[in-house]
Amino acid sequence: MLFLVATLLLLGVVLGAVAHAPLSFSLVAGAVIVVWLGVFALRERHGRGHRGSAH
Repeated sequence: MLFLVATLLLLGVVLGAVAHAPLSFSLVAGAVIVVWLGVFALRERHGRGHRGSAH
């Protein structure tokens, strides 16, 4: 429960900071995050396909 409260508090701080940032900066930062998550997802999918499953 404490983790959830801390996460929501952090989300509120981040959203508050984005609300005061210029729109172009917010869009660029969002695009960087999307690319980062996409690369992470592709690496995870690629890595799991070549590794043997322990289950």
